[in-house]
Amino acid sequence: MRHLPDLHREHRKDGRSVIVATTTLRGSILTPDGWYRGRIVFDARIRAVEGQPAEPAPPYLLPGFVDLHVHGGGGADVMEGEAAVRRVAAFHARHGTTSLLATTVTAPPEALEAAFHGIARAMASPGERAARIRGVHLEGPFISRQALGAQPPHTLPPDPDLVRRLAAVAPIRVATVAPETDPDDRLLAAFTEFGTRLQIGHTRCSYARARAALAAGYAGFTHLFNAMSGCAHRDPGAAAAALAHAEWAEIIPDLAHVDPGMILAARRAVSGLYGVTDAVAAAGMPDGPYRLGTHRIEKRGGTVRLADGRLAGSVLTMDRALRNLVAIGLPLDEAAHRLSTLPAAYLGLADAGRLAAGLAADLVELDGDLRLRAVHVAGHRVVPATDGE
Repeated sequence: MRHLPDLHREHRKDGRSVIVATTTLRGSILTPDGWYRGRIVFDARIRAVEGQPAEPAPPYLLPGFVDLHVHGGGGADVMEGEAAVRRVAAFHARHGTTSLLATTVTAPPEALEAAFHGIARAMASPGERAARIRGVHLEGPFISRQALGAQPPHTLPPDPDLVRRLAAVAPIRVATVAPETDPDDRLLAAFTEFGTRLQIGHTRCSYARARAALAAGYAGFTHLFNAMSGCAHRDPGAAAAALAHAEWAEIIPDLAHVDPGMILAARRAVSGLYGVTDAVAAAGMPDGPYRLGTHRIEKRGGTVRLADGRLAGSVLTMDRALRNLVAIGLPLDEAAHRLSTLPAAYLGLADAGRLAAGLAADLVELDGDLRLRAVHVAGHRVVPATDGE
């Protein structure tokens, strides 16, 4: 269905009269106060949400998804420069993501600086029909060599000067650090200087060290359960500390990285559990070889792996993440909350993650099978991907 804009005349405070085009969508709207049956009117921003509380029925209108951990998609990797970053943002918008953090991999300083310049250029002139790039998630290089997962082996000791050089190029909104690599909290001090949300990840630290890191100022956990010490009942590690003490943690709901039972356990324990894709270049692409930093990875079916069989990021998209969460038992409104409202709140995005008058018109429309019918980024309509894209 095509949604044609409505034209009306608006009288501004300066006395001028201008023609404004708005779009109206009707359906079950997920508002901060719950489900409303009615209509939402918007241009670049939401002008009105009108209706009455009602049990939801399709079509569903949800806040656009907010992905705080995405390396690539559509054949492109954010480490490859500006054009690749733009391609990634456009690809994920077609799957309902309206805001994202361009996520780097562990790499030498010169490669990180080059990637940051590409991200900064893409942020400076964003595409109208692409997810808004809200900054960088720096995943490494300050991680444990004993918990690389699929990260390339270019770890570095604490280097606050590198942090400052990178932050001068593009905003580091989230950083993943193994606490045991920074015993004097030099990195914590440097990242705090720039308002970065520091996350525990790619770590072999003990429960006690992870708990101390949270008390010192770490905000959350990177891809909970993956590439971290675990939950053994007599030898608890970082994952156990997350379940016991964390307010925030990201998790990959592709149903390959984490068993559904563990997702449900984390949901009960961590109030701010939110979903991320950890998507790599192979997302949306045919089976075959791709790159993740300096690694060669292989997509086969629904996963992507290193030559030794280890998972290497995912091919997940946020629309699929929503369907997965609903399939394992989450109500639709909660699944949407964990893919939009919570990550937006974690990052402090005042204009995203909710559908309310005055906020940016970032929203998705879904049918009864939870398939995308429409995506809008700041009011600009994006053609949704078809199955297999």
